Amino acid sequence: MDSEKVKNYYEVLEIPTDASPEEVHQGYIRAKNAYSQDSLALYSLMSKEECDSILDLIDEAYTIISDPNKRKAYDSARGINQTVRSAAPERSFGNTVKLDEHILNQKADTTTSSNMSKKLAKNRFSLDYEKNEEFESEIEQATEYTGDLLKRIREYKGVDIPRLSDMTKVSKTYLRHIEDEEIDKLPALVYVRGFVYQYAKCLKLNPDLVATSYIFRLKKLKGEA
Repeated sequence: MDSEKVKNYYEVLEIPTDASPEEVHQGYIRAKNAYSQDSLALYSLMSKEECDSILDLIDEAYTIISDPNKRKAYDSARGINQTVRSAAPERSFGNTVKLDEHILNQKADTTTSSNMSKKLAKNRFSLDYEKNEEFESEIEQATEYTGDLLKRIREYKGVDIPRLSDMTKVSKTYLRHIEDEEIDKLPALVYVRGFVYQYAKCLKLNPDLVATSYIFRLKKLKGEA
């Protein structure tokens, strides 16, 4: 896997490119919790080296994105957030009223845009399907999440591969490899865990449990567990 593609710091922290400082910090905390050794202690499935590798990447991402100057340089180098902003009208006594109206209109547009974005996000991640109590019970009692079970859950919840790819930002090819358990075609387990974590999260499953269980299964198939 191309290391430069992997090192998209916004994807590492699972935050949008226009995230506020508070959102950056929240993304950092979520990521640290998801990959900390403590959160995996119950299952003991990831090695300390694997945990350290991804935690180092999370720290690296946070160091850059949390610093305004470093973030600006990072964004500029990658062509992120380069939308040209029109200059604000000069304030003078004669145009004070127009400027105030301009500011109010900008705030209204921002609020409308924010509400629309939230609505689109809600629609994007919503799941509309008819519940089957028997299968719901099977999911709830599952102790091992195989690729086949994940596929059955995805189809049961009415999400096709293209949509899941859009929701998770994981390629359709990797999603199929995960479901088919094609180990030789998947990247390092530390990345697979992240992919499965997002897969489970978008299907409203317990992401930590599912990702940990799936990685344990892959290790068994590879003879490492």
